Amino acid sequence: MTTDTRPDGTPAGTPTANGLGADAEVREPARFSAESVASVLVATERPPRPSALTASLAFGWRAVLKIKHVPDQLFDVTAFPIMNLLMFTYLFGGALAGSPDDYIQFVLPGILVMSVVMITMYTGVSVNSDIDKGVFDRFRTLSLWRPSIMVGYLLGDALRYTIASAVMLSLGLVLGYRPDGGVQGVLAGVLLLLVFSFAFSWIWTMFGLLLRTEKSVMGVAMMVIFPLTFLSNVFVDPRTMPGWLQAFVNNNPITHLASAVRGLMAGRWPGVEIVWTLAWAGLLLLVFGPVTMRLYNRR
Repeated sequence: MTTDTRPDGTPAGTPTANGLGADAEVREPARFSAESVASVLVATERPPRPSALTASLAFGWRAVLKIKHVPDQLFDVTAFPIMNLLMFTYLFGGALAGSPDDYIQFVLPGILVMSVVMITMYTGVSVNSDIDKGVFDRFRTLSLWRPSIMVGYLLGDALRYTIASAVMLSLGLVLGYRPDGGVQGVLAGVLLLLVFSFAFSWIWTMFGLLLRTEKSVMGVAMMVIFPLTFLSNVFVDPRTMPGWLQAFVNNNPITHLASAVRGLMAGRWPGVEIVWTLAWAGLLLLVFGPVTMRLYNRR
């Protein structure tokens, strides 16, 4: 009786070191040449580099999708403005204007400005969060227009500003607010507010790159935004304030913005306030835009 043996002399059927039976076929690993790998990688034509507009819109759409998947982000643009409008209208309306109905005509555009300006801080928070998670480093390896990442954050947040404006105006109409400027005046006021907020957000993108944590970004933002919004004409006419305080309030960019939005919605054309608002927006963009991109390129 004969026993089949393998080429190495061991009986057939004896388990091998890899756990396979003696009769199992052992295949050599596939070998690929450099030419075959290269032919697969370059089999199709390389897609063209996206334009600045395309890249910016793509990152803006990413910010919109984040809102879709995390709807809690809309809490600050819905509940916070509603709470402020109800509180200030019915707590202080009678004391400051004689009745809530009269006061809401004055205060609603101001609270709209305050609410939108306050939520601009979340642009910097989003930037800082992506840096902490490592997503930001991934973006920087892509071949695209470098500022498109920053612009995308701001474009996505512009949707949040629009939602906040729509919520405030809808509630205001229910409470008795009647803009004499009609639809055109309201749209012009909201558009001016969006332009200013876009420029103002560059401050927080800078701090988002500069500071280490989200809490630090929010802390610095609150220290800047609260004095600017409360020491303005958002709630009361500056003429009732002491002279030394009027000097600050009358030169506050939030005062110019609130006066411009209030005038447009009331059917007037406050040319001086509009020019001041656009000048402040241009200054903020010229100063903080390059600083933000310099920090971004140095990371």
